[in-house]
Amino acid sequence: MRIYTVDAFTDHPFAGNPAAVCLLEKSAEEDWMQKTAMEMNLSETAFLIKEKPFHYQLRWFTPSSEVDLCGHATLAAAHILWERYSVPAEETLYFHTKSGQLSASYKQGQIILDFPIEAPSACSIPDALLDGVSVPILSVEKNRLEYIVETTDEEAVLRAAPDMREFLKLDTRGVILTAGSSRQKYDFVSRCFYPAIGVEEDPVTGSAHCGLAPFWEKRLKRSSFSARQASSRGGDLFVSIEEDRCFIGGSAVTVLESILLF
Repeated sequence: MRIYTVDAFTDHPFAGNPAAVCLLEKSAEEDWMQKTAMEMNLSETAFLIKEKPFHYQLRWFTPSSEVDLCGHATLAAAHILWERYSVPAEETLYFHTKSGQLSASYKQGQIILDFPIEAPSACSIPDALLDGVSVPILSVEKNRLEYIVETTDEEAVLRAAPDMREFLKLDTRGVILTAGSSRQKYDFVSRCFYPAIGVEEDPVTGSAHCGLAPFWEKRLKRSSFSARQASSRGGDLFVSIEEDRCFIGGSAVTVLESILLF
């Protein structure tokens, strides 16, 4: 059984967010999938099962747990299906997941994910967030996945050194730090921290932008954005909102092909 490592949300290797992708011939035990994800030791491993042409079951596992939604591993899965499994690039791919049906299409050299919006709203600020965030706070909102913390500027996002012990006390998968970008190329920047699911800082997080897009829509009065996730690996995303859907665009590069022996 082949398993691939794909760098997502980048157009060159050794950047973006690496994900493992495995296309299964039949259903696998959840324990086996979890152990495989732990062995791969990437932020997510995606497992696919073909249901019918262009339709797949899709599940995502971190090294420690299954997650309900993952953008970069979905983008990586679509990339592998088009690149390695002879799926025509003009065909839309449909993924049946714990977050409902998602889709991916290939347009003008980019993979476009169709995800649900995860709109955040204003909330109280827990002490653990105040104690853990390490940068000035302008505003805080929350959706079902995470807290979104706006800070003063891009430099504050870059220099932040959050306390993961405090973030583990929160009732969400993690925290996003964000600010408007000082660079003309980007509308906003972010960093994402998920210690609750075993990922202290995620290099590039597609699903986080399902909340960041409506967050910045309210502030910038627009519905499409160029975004930079400013982790050490870094990644670029194009994000737009249409009604209750969030469209997330990016590139991907296959960097490793392996064979699972067990």
